[in-house]
Amino acid sequence: MKFTEQLMELPLFQGMSFADINEVMAHAKLGFHKVAQGKTVVSEGDVCEPLHLLVKGSLSVSSIADDHSYTVVEAMAAPAILQPECFFGLSQRFTKTFVAQTECHFIRLEKVEVMRLSTDYEVFRINLLNIISAQSQCIGRLPWRVPPKGLRNKIARFIEDRCIRPAGRKELFIRMEDMARMIGESRLNLSNELKRMHQEGLIDMGRGHIVVHAIEKLRN
Repeated sequence: MKFTEQLMELPLFQGMSFADINEVMAHAKLGFHKVAQGKTVVSEGDVCEPLHLLVKGSLSVSSIADDHSYTVVEAMAAPAILQPECFFGLSQRFTKTFVAQTECHFIRLEKVEVMRLSTDYEVFRINLLNIISAQSQCIGRLPWRVPPKGLRNKIARFIEDRCIRPAGRKELFIRMEDMARMIGESRLNLSNELKRMHQEGLIDMGRGHIVVHAIEKLRN
């Protein structure tokens, strides 16, 4: 019963009946996998198959710029799916690196099994379409948002646009001059604003390293 309830909490199985979940557990080919703390689950560039469903634990998620000039690190906690938008489409490879922060438990579904479940269970199919569609719609709206006003909001937007979730703790590994150039500000103005944020307890700073305790608190 406990595992049935855990399965029903996963995004792809939400809304399915107990009878359907029990049928899935009895007949579907569910690959169970455990990853020890500190181990890499998947790396950027790996083929996005099978589909990884995080049942228990938390992950560190790293995203690296195309020119490798900066990296954003955030956390992901169960229940979650690892980049379902990369499971289909033109490029079927992970664009992020996932490392286990705690011991993590996964269910892994091969593509043929995802397609079979989508055919046999309407709720599963709708959930999958909703997840991918929501991701596409969010990305499609990015160019149309009102530009941020003020330097602090520019900093927050720069980080948010590169994260899975616009909330929680984030780490940014970047040179001050690179960040200033990307947000269209002088290095001096950026440095002064980051110092004020540090004094207010919103961030911690090191050489080429910024830790944002809660990105949602930067907006004003």
